[in-house]
Formats: sequence, C-alpha cells, structure tokens
Amino acid sequence: MTRTRGRFAAPFAATWFATAALAAPFVIGWRLANVAWKRRVRCVVIAILLVIAIGPAVSAPADDRPADTVMVFAAASLTEAFRAIAMELQTRTPPLSVEFNFAGTPTLVQQIEQGAPADVIASADEPSLARLGTAGLLAGTPVVFARNRLAIAVAPGNPKHVTGLADLGRPGLTVALCAPTVPAGRYAAEAFGKAGIAVPAASRELDVKAVLARVAFGEADGGVVYVTDVRAAGEKVQAVDIPDAQNALAAYPAAVVASARNPAGARAFVDFLASQRGQQVLGRFGFAGR
Repeated sequence: MTRTRGRFAAPFAATWFATAALAAPFVIGWRLANVAWKRRVRCVVIAILLVIAIGPAVSAPADDRPADTVMVFAAASLTEAFRAIAMELQTRTPPLSVEFNFAGTPTLVQQIEQGAPADVIASADEPSLARLGTAGLLAGTPVVFARNRLAIAVAPGNPKHVTGLADLGRPGLTVALCAPTVPAGRYAAEAFGKAGIAVPAASRELDVKAVLARVAFGEADGGVVYVTDVRAAGEKVQAVDIPDAQNALAAYPAAVVASARNPAGARAFVDFLASQRGQQVLGRFGFAGR
C-alpha cells in the first residue's frame, strides 16, 4: 500500500487537552486559596505548560511504521512518478509497502537533520545530499537516477502571450518562482542568468507544486517549474518551452538514510530507481535518464 502521510506535525490538540486537564484542579480551587498559595499554583501551571510545549519540539517524532514499510522523503516534483514507482515495486516485492513525505528539498533535508524517521531521501539537486553525506546522515553514496529541465507554466491558451523568460519581466505580469533555497528556484535563477535577464519580481514558493498551483488557480500569469510538473498538471496549465541554451539541467540523486529503520527495503527502492524498469517508469512521466 502506498500512502502519503503528514507524520511530522506536532500533536498540538492533544497538548492543550492535557494542559487543560492538569490545570483544572488548580482553577477550581483558585478562589479558596490565599495569595501565597496562588503564586505557588501559578508557578506549577507555568512549569507544566513549558514542559508540555517544549517536549514535542525537541524530540524526534515516533516511528510507528510496520517493519516492512519504507518511508521515502522525496522532492515535490517527483510526486506522480514516485507513486507509480511504488505501485510497481510493491507488486514485485510483497509485502513491501511505501509511504511518502513530499516537500521542497530544503524542508526534507532539515527534517532529516532533526531526526525525522526517513529510510530514503530523493532530492532535486546534488548539493543537498552532499550536505547530508558530510554530516554522516547517509548510508553510502547517492545515486543520480533522473534528470529534468525547466519550462514556463502559463494558463491554458496562454492569455498573456508569454513566449519566453524575457516576457516574465513585463510590467503588469504576476510571476511565481520557487524560493532561492529550493533547487527549482536556483535553477530558475541560472536560466535567467543564461538569458541575460534579471530575475523578475515574484512570489517565492516552498516547492514547484506551489508555483504550479498559483498559475493553475489564476494567481500568477506565469511560473518557472519543471517540464514534468507541467505534464503532470494536464489541462490545468500550458507549457512555454525554454531553449536549451537558456535552460538548466536538474539532477535527481537518491540515497539510503543512515538511520533507516528498513535499510533493506530502502536499498531495494533506490536500486529500482536506477534499474531498467525504474527508468522506463520515470521516462513515462517526462524525466530524462540518468
């Protein structure tokens, strides 16, 4: 079974219920206590609040997955392709199951650095995994399994008549780009540089799916994403090609995380990405080969 789960949000609701339960006896007897006792109670309640609030923030999330599950942290641009990869791999190697955490690469790296329970990480650039490797957080050398290139996403019919990167700097156009810390944001800046154009004023999004959503919902007239994202969006957006001379080539590496709970399953996932069949599945979604 393939699942995408939000496993890394702190259980704030439970925290506040616990706080209320602990504080209730003090509140009930408040009016019956003298001033000195009130001060002591206030200190106790504050201490309880601090312990409860700080505790979840500094501890790594519990890993309650079944032993045969592989948790894959993957760049958002891999969403559709990786779900297909997981379905194929699970069919070939039962009882293996795959769960995903899709996000911008910097978010994934930060989560792993903070102890999030990942078995595999697949990013949209090589420097991010080099950083994790230097920190001793990877098991082995990352493997580049796919490549990608940029395109301009516009509304269907291209109502603003965008023909290239230069048009994104026209007055009156609303543009969406990934943040400079996100690989797609860096690749976009590289493309503008190759074209001899200043990076236009734009919203700065956490991942390419957020850029794509802004264009699809009419909140932006154009945005720079990967060709695979435009393809995955179907009729919601339209692609404007960026010439090879101005484009940037994105490399996608994957690696087993050093603290993987299921290292064998993690290795099977990474190996499948580089296999002939894995390459065929990735190619079906528009990714270029290794």
